[in-house]
Amino acid sequence: MPTPDEADRFLTQLQTEASHFTHRISTDDGGWVVKGFVDIFRNVYTISADTKVISKLIELMLFPAFVEFGERHGYKLVLASEQNHYPDLTFVSKSGAKFAVDLKSTYRVSKETVSGLTLGAFTGYFRDRQSRKNTTFPYGDYAGHFVLGVIYSRDTKADEFKKFTIDDLESIPSVVKDFQFFAQPKYRIALDRPGSGNTKNIGSVSNLTTLIEGKGSFAELGEAVFDDYWMYYLTNDMARAVELPKPPYNNLKTYFQYKRLGDVS
Repeated sequence: MPTPDEADRFLTQLQTEASHFTHRISTDDGGWVVKGFVDIFRNVYTISADTKVISKLIELMLFPAFVEFGERHGYKLVLASEQNHYPDLTFVSKSGAKFAVDLKSTYRVSKETVSGLTLGAFTGYFRDRQSRKNTTFPYGDYAGHFVLGVIYSRDTKADEFKKFTIDDLESIPSVVKDFQFFAQPKYRIALDRPGSGNTKNIGSVSNLTTLIEGKGSFAELGEAVFDDYWMYYLTNDMARAVELPKPPYNNLKTYFQYKRLGDVS
């Protein structure tokens, strides 16, 4: 049976590893080493600064580092078999403890804030913790759920979807720059409201310092409160589907009132 010490040790190892990632993907001036896609005619096509594109390319670039990390610390690395499966990476210790690592990226909107992250679904496998649908292992099998985050700035001077030649490589502007990596348990960077849009995903804090230091809404309350809050959270549509006039709670204040545990403010 995994112990809390194993999860704490894994987090420390992951945070140490994350501190070395920037130099793997950055030029000396902080730009991204990726300039675009190259064809057999030596043309270079610049890429989009879309967060999904950035995140996937960084994941591919860091794959050798993840393999080395696993080998160095005695973890078996298991990759998600499908793109939409949770998590991106699973590390299995010699004792059998499983650690979920999701790679997430976001961009700075100011010196103090970022666009925010979506931290995975609060339905499906999150609620049915023995389900194998859309997850590498059942959610409940994991001894820890972690986010490996990458924060970057968009370069407004860079050209998206422009063609260069391979001879221009050194002068092609990077679409993103100034990377910063961090690693935190998922619950420590979560908000008490969903992410953007109508998706049933958990939202993250957007303050840069709060995000990196893992001081989100549930950080002091603990993972058990985070789990209970999101396992029973209902959107307006979900409440109507079970014939409720409105969700029983929509933030931590109303959650604690609903649970009759007092006000957390």
